[in-house]
Amino acid sequence: MTDKVASLIAKIKALEDELEDAFAERRERFEYKMERKRVVFERDVAQRHERLKQKLMSYLGGATISVVLTAPVIYAMIIPFVLLDIFITVYQAVCFPVYGIQKVKRSDYLTFDRKHLAYLNGLEKLNCVYCAYGNGLLAYAVEIAGRTEKRWCPIKHARRMAGVHSYYADFLEYGDADGYREKQSAKVRDPSS
Repeated sequence: MTDKVASLIAKIKALEDELEDAFAERRERFEYKMERKRVVFERDVAQRHERLKQKLMSYLGGATISVVLTAPVIYAMIIPFVLLDIFITVYQAVCFPVYGIQKVKRSDYLTFDRKHLAYLNGLEKLNCVYCAYGNGLLAYAVEIAGRTEKRWCPIKHARRMAGVHSYYADFLEYGDADGYREKQSAKVRDPSS
């Protein structure tokens, strides 16, 4: 990796840390704290949240026809999500130890904390669990795929791609045949590299 690329990555990391600090400042105004990995709101805030919960029948009564018609299509995605979850988890469990690839911790990507928000009714909580599962699962799968690509084919693409994983910056440049062969030779000498 060149000094310029390393410098840019360091700047991005610093900006991500700064952004997380800004989010933390904003969170303070919502008056909650973490106790044993669980969010606890101040009592008056929790009571206000409870008062703001929309009754389920009122919520359902406000649904448009397009929401009613598309809901089955949205919820049908649970089938490929669960299959992906099973296959990617088994894939990692079987293959990563063989090649010395560090396993991805599933719980780092799947977080189901929105269900504890008192201002959400039961259906809204279910929707939040569903979205957290889908997005968390896809991030989990991207991390597993990124670690796989890092091990087997760490070559950048010729054209710019959106949404590259965190390992991509360390990949060989497109067209760097010497670098690729050198890396392949290193794998033969040390299969865990």
